[in-house]
Amino acid sequence: MAGPKMVAAGCQAWAHSDQLGVMGLVEVVSHLPRLLKLRKSLLKRIGAARPAVFVGIDVPDFNLGLAKRFKRAGLRTVQYVSPQVWAWRQGRVKSIGEACDLVLCLLPFETEFYEKHGVHAEFVGHPLADQIPLEIDRDAARRTLGIEADALVVALLPGSRLGEVERLGADFIAATHWLRERRPDKAFTFIAPMASPRVRAVFERQRGEAQVRLLDGQAQAALAAADAVLVASGTATLETLLSKRPMVVAYRLGAITAFLLKRLGLIKVPYFSQPNLLVGRRLVPEFFQDAVTGPLLGAALLEEIENHDASAQMQAEFRRVHLTLRRDGAALAAAAVLKLAGASEP
Repeated sequence: MAGPKMVAAGCQAWAHSDQLGVMGLVEVVSHLPRLLKLRKSLLKRIGAARPAVFVGIDVPDFNLGLAKRFKRAGLRTVQYVSPQVWAWRQGRVKSIGEACDLVLCLLPFETEFYEKHGVHAEFVGHPLADQIPLEIDRDAARRTLGIEADALVVALLPGSRLGEVERLGADFIAATHWLRERRPDKAFTFIAPMASPRVRAVFERQRGEAQVRLLDGQAQAALAAADAVLVASGTATLETLLSKRPMVVAYRLGAITAFLLKRLGLIKVPYFSQPNLLVGRRLVPEFFQDAVTGPLLGAALLEEIENHDASAQMQAEFRRVHLTLRRDGAALAAAAVLKLAGASEP
């Protein structure tokens, strides 16, 4: 399974990776027949091919089921990007060990968790930390996007999945209205990079008459150009950290999924955003479920825009984390896979 960049690099795609873009405990149910059919097809085709190694990239609920079957059949198996098993449903670590010969971790604290449970894991760093430069050229990004050098720019990243945007987009737009009403003296420029045409269509409807400029892709340019960022929890928060931009993070699941997570006590960490997890404290404001409202998001953004000392401290911490994650991660991951597969490096 591959996305457009893997196909461009020469991967023969049997299926497109966006078929797995489903979140939540309950939300996946309506997609279950399609996902089971896809999994059955991959089991048959990969099993027949007998590859030297099976590498599941992210999407653990789908990939680990495949890996477990392949490992039992005598294939070597790797999971590249650890599930957040340290954060919730920690009992999964046993099944991960049964499914994987090796887990490749993007975050440094993850290997400690696996070591305690006897699962082979290696920290390879995060590819984004290698791709995003340590020093960000804000003026160049603004010139690229046609934004005035002295503009007050807020980037909105409501998510890459349709469900995320449907749950967060309206409140992100409401935050822009709150900021304009509360600070009419400030010439805000709001930009929103859209992950796909389908996401753009949803967010465009939510935007209405709000003055928010939509971009097709260009997320890293938007982050580089921004003074502050309102972002959905996920990989985009790490991109924002690596871009050294103050941020406010929002996360909203479907109501039933959120209720079950709380009721069953499945969440085991005090924070959900990657920046706060990486530094081990509440460095960036994060808002969950009912706390995701336009006024609360807008007020948190305004505080970051106006509190220059706090923003400077945040950015210094972001740089420290960037250096920790910058390890030529793609090469380390490739070397680990080749070693497991019994191949020599080219």
